Amino acid sequence: REMAKETVFRDLLEILRSTSSEVEQGYKDSCELVDLDTCLLLIAECFRCLRNACVECAKNQHVMRNLGLISTSVHLMKLLHGIQIKEELLLTALRCSLQFLGNVAAGNGDSQNSIWKCAFPDLFLTCLTYSDKKIVAYCCMVLFTCLNSEKVRELLDPGNLTVARHVLKVYKEQLESEWSFLIVTDHLLKCQELVEALYAKLSNQERVTLLELMMVTVHEKNLHTSEEMNVFMRHADFVAGCFQEKYEAVLKLTSAADAADEEALVTIRLLDVLCEMTSNNGLLEYLQALPGLLETAIDTLRLTHLAGKQTVNIFTATHAMTGQEEILHPAVDFKSHLVRLIGNLCYKNKENQDKVYELDGIPLILDNCSNDDNNPFVNPWAVYAIRNLTEQNERNQELIAQMEEKGLADNSALESMGLDIEKQDDKLILRSVRKKP
Repeated sequence: REMAKETVFRDLLEILRSTSSEVEQGYKDSCELVDLDTCLLLIAECFRCLRNACVECAKNQHVMRNLGLISTSVHLMKLLHGIQIKEELLLTALRCSLQFLGNVAAGNGDSQNSIWKCAFPDLFLTCLTYSDKKIVAYCCMVLFTCLNSEKVRELLDPGNLTVARHVLKVYKEQLESEWSFLIVTDHLLKCQELVEALYAKLSNQERVTLLELMMVTVHEKNLHTSEEMNVFMRHADFVAGCFQEKYEAVLKLTSAADAADEEALVTIRLLDVLCEMTSNNGLLEYLQALPGLLETAIDTLRLTHLAGKQTVNIFTATHAMTGQEEILHPAVDFKSHLVRLIGNLCYKNKENQDKVYELDGIPLILDNCSNDDNNPFVNPWAVYAIRNLTEQNERNQELIAQMEEKGLADNSALESMGLDIEKQDDKLILRSVRKKP
């Protein structure tokens, strides 16, 4: 590759230009005088040569760009798309051309800028919506390679938001496409303004997809820099705001007919993201101080708990499972996650511990800590929440002790949490005990 002379690339450029002219003229004349198959074979072979010649070779990348091969290639790709035939030869030519763009852009900022100038947004939109999965995947590769923080901000333009939306669609429909995943997690989620603008335009199904990717990012990536942390703090603010605005939508799931209500599914995923965010040390303190979030979590737990008592539905505590069945309802463990969020928000936070007390949240949590097949993990999360609520908080400890003495708290539930009530000098003490083997 390093030994290739510029004349070789000039020859390839001339072949592409002449073939492009022939295809364009022939197409205008209904392709009667053009051997299209031969043209497509020639185009594919040219792109294979170019693709291979610029792999990890900055010299060849620069030569190709300076000769105009990038602009010529993009023009030819748009022309081929206009032919509107689905022959394998056409698909091969388009695949090879995208692979060339990906290789000529790899590690080369000048080439990335040149591709962006020629191809954004039209060619990206064309290829992202193509019926051929390989073309879509290669397009995502090129888009990922070209993106940077400045280019991501260009997606904020209302006309360009469609590109980001199609990337999400690709991820949802082609889960094996690693490039679409990386575009969202490594680029789009780093621009909080873009996330908000995109979220407003998405369908509820697409919102669920975006929130799932956000949750994965928080779980798997370490937010090392202050810039990354600041962006995700703003994401946390946005997600919390959406949850506080839409939390009542989950009550639609009390009806079997609405078990797949998309707005309710978004609410479930918003809660999941908040749980993941409050499990991140850097984001926890910020979310603990966020106005109204704790109150909304308690309100939601109270509403779903009451809804489960009024009629038999997904929020009703059930013990009918034999251990072999699996409940597939989307709201399974929703109340568990509410208890988890409340527990996280009260972790080493006296103000929030007291707030839960004032909102009568402690009896509510205790009332939800029994075994429940619809919320199989509610008991361990209730243990965790009570621990966080009572840590260095005598008033909360005393409340639970008084509830147990008056029979308002299930003693067996407290025992399952490893808690016991003692009376010392006419004062009830809640203490931790080891479970008997």
